Amino acid sequence: MTFVWGAVLAAGTLLALSPWLWPLREERTAAASSGSLARLLEAAGLARVSPGSVIVVAVCAAAVGAAASWLIAQVPTLSLVAAVACGIAPFAWLRARRSRLVRVRRGLWPDVCDLLIASVRAGMSLPDAVASLSQSAPAELRPAFAGFARDVAASGHFDSSAQRLKVALADPVGDRILETLRMARQVGGTELTPVLRALAASVRADTALRAEVESRQSWIRGAAVLGVAAPWVILSLLAMRPEGAEAYASTEGVALILAGAAVSFVAFRVMIRLGRLPEPRRWFG
Repeated sequence: MTFVWGAVLAAGTLLALSPWLWPLREERTAAASSGSLARLLEAAGLARVSPGSVIVVAVCAAAVGAAASWLIAQVPTLSLVAAVACGIAPFAWLRARRSRLVRVRRGLWPDVCDLLIASVRAGMSLPDAVASLSQSAPAELRPAFAGFARDVAASGHFDSSAQRLKVALADPVGDRILETLRMARQVGGTELTPVLRALAASVRADTALRAEVESRQSWIRGAAVLGVAAPWVILSLLAMRPEGAEAYASTEGVALILAGAAVSFVAFRVMIRLGRLPEPRRWFG
C-alpha cells in the first residue's frame, strides 16, 4: 500500500510540474530545429534526418578521407586537407540535393496549379482538392500531398495541415500556392482560379528563363570543378613518389599545400558565385 501511495504522489507531482517542464522542452526542440543544418535538411527533402546524424557522417567521411590519403601518400598536411574536404562533402551534397529538388519542383508547380484549378471547377472543397493531389500530382510531389491527406483526415483542420505541408515541401512556389489557398478558404471570394492561373503562367515563364540561362552558364561550374580538382590530382601523383612525399612534408611543402588549399577554396567559391542565379526566398515558410 505504501508503494501505491508513493506512486500516486509521484504522478501528482509530475502532473503539477508539467506546465513548466513541457514548454521548456518544446522551446529547446524549436530552437534546435531552427538551426541552419535543420533548415538545409528540410529543404533537401530529408526533414526526418536529424542534424546529429549528418555531423556523424561528416566526421566519419573526414576520417575515411584522411586514412585513404595517408595510404596513398604519407604527407600529414595532405591528409589534413583530404579530411577537411571529405568532411565538407556531406554538406555540399545536401546543398546540391536542395538545388536539384528546387529545379525539378519548379517545373512541376504549373501542373499542380492546373490540377487545383480543375478540382475547384469540379466543385471540390479546398482540402479535398489538395488531398487529391496525392494521386494526380507529379510523382516527386505525391508523398508530401499524401501526408497532407492523412493529416487533414485525422485532424480536420486545413490551416495546420497546410503549415505542415509547407514544411514537407520546403519550396517558395509551394508556399505561395498554399498561402493563396489558405487565404481563399478564410476570406472566400471568386478570384482563386484566376490567381492560380496567373501564378502558373508566372512560374512557367520563370522556369523557361532560368533553364536557358543555366544552360549557357553551365560551363562556369564545369570549369570551377576542373580547375580545382586537376592540381590536387597532380599533387597526389607526385606525393606517391618517396622524394615527392619528403618534399611536401617539409616546411615549404606544408606552406605550399595550405596556400594551395586556401586559393582553391576561394577560387571555387568565386566561380560558383559568378554562375549562380538568385533563388526566390521562402517568405511564407
